Amino acid sequence: MGRRFLTLWLGGALVAGCAATGTGTAQRQIQTATSMSQNEKAQGAKAHPELLAEFGGLYSGPQAAYVTSVGKRIAVQSSLSSQQNDFTISLLNSRVNNAFAIPGGYVYVTRQLMALMNDEAELAGVLGHEVGHVAAQHSQRRQSAATRNSILGMLGQVLVGAVAGDSGLGQLLQRGIGTGAQLLTLKFSRSQEYEADDLGIRYLASAGYDPKALSSMLASLAAQNTLDGQIGGQGSTVPEWASTHPDPASRVRRALTNAQATRSTSSLRNASTFLQNLDGMLYDDDPKEGIVSGREFIHPTFKLKFTAPSGFTIQNGTNAVSIVGQSGQAQFTGTSFSGDLDAYVQNVFGQLAGQGQRPSIAVRRTTINGLQTASGAASMTNSQGARLDVTVVAYQFGPSTAYHFVVVTPAGQGLGNLSPLVSSVARLSDTEAGSVKPRRVRLVTVRAGDTAQSIASRLAYSDHKLERFLVLNALQANSRLEPGRRVKIITN
Repeated sequence: MGRRFLTLWLGGALVAGCAATGTGTAQRQIQTATSMSQNEKAQGAKAHPELLAEFGGLYSGPQAAYVTSVGKRIAVQSSLSSQQNDFTISLLNSRVNNAFAIPGGYVYVTRQLMALMNDEAELAGVLGHEVGHVAAQHSQRRQSAATRNSILGMLGQVLVGAVAGDSGLGQLLQRGIGTGAQLLTLKFSRSQEYEADDLGIRYLASAGYDPKALSSMLASLAAQNTLDGQIGGQGSTVPEWASTHPDPASRVRRALTNAQATRSTSSLRNASTFLQNLDGMLYDDDPKEGIVSGREFIHPTFKLKFTAPSGFTIQNGTNAVSIVGQSGQAQFTGTSFSGDLDAYVQNVFGQLAGQGQRPSIAVRRTTINGLQTASGAASMTNSQGARLDVTVVAYQFGPSTAYHFVVVTPAGQGLGNLSPLVSSVARLSDTEAGSVKPRRVRLVTVRAGDTAQSIASRLAYSDHKLERFLVLNALQANSRLEPGRRVKIITN
């Protein structure tokens, strides 16, 4: 959670999918753009800084130049342009597994998704897939058909659907939705994902890479999403990128079949160079945005912490923190604070009410863990006529600094099972803040006698160490590690 608090989640990229429509091996000609118009370039240039801001900005490590070079090599295989300088390739400082592209030659991949890859060809395949979306003008087609955007995160989806259509709660979470950068990254249809997959495979082959790389990357991404579901206590879940698309296993098989159909003899993966460039890259949360450790959220810069109750998961975003569970949802963020905590709560409810309304909310003052706190509650009706309880709890951290929770539960529950959450907010001591260390990707060389279990024990996690290690390195439980092989681990 950074210092900006606009709730914005982008979807519909690789974590949302190369040349045919359909599941077979027969491919049809895909109509692709033969150039980038000046209007598209201007549109992309305008959206670019907005997207950087919403995804944690550019990653400043040495990996950025490497990603740019690979991205430009694959992008010029498209019909959009043969000039590498026509493309802007960005490595984003985000812990979300994502990649996307927008018209005008702008292509993005997050450092978290890069860490899941195991060679340069997989990186090229992901970027080629995203360029394929642009070449096939998928975003333009989705924009013309869309009356709403589906790029809100889980909490946003719940809250926007929870209140009346024009309510401020919906408006607050939808701010900016429907125009600008967000409309350039809409989720794509099944056929469009297939087309982007097939174009990405085509670009891999023409660039001299192993075209099977996209299939192996999709397999790793599916495994990561399954693991994320297990860690979150949800079991094996359908990942967001595949929620309206073919199941991950089918998509992996299809990409492999179509890669084999290219008859390409290239086997270039460039794993050694890729891994060397990956070594030392930041992984998971950037401490500047706060970190999630189990059910605890810690922000060393803002000097605060809180703990989610059992059964709830924490999702850290660039602009807000979401707490998600079956019996309620909450969002932790902040807004301008004049020093009057009562007015702060009233202002938040005014934003939730929308249309310039300023509802009168009874504000209750108390102290939580030494923090001056104000709270208010109201009942709202969703578009289906169901009543919901909405509670705002604000905390004063300094003369001009305050943060708050917006908690939404079924009618009659108040804070419900989220009561321990709002009571857990506390200051972080200097010692605690100083002890927060970032996680990084590190390479280790397998020695004689090493096993997946022994190496996995070195990961900087308290749970699912072996599973994390296997997914990170695209290994199976019965995979043998040959001495001399370099593998990835995550350390502090």
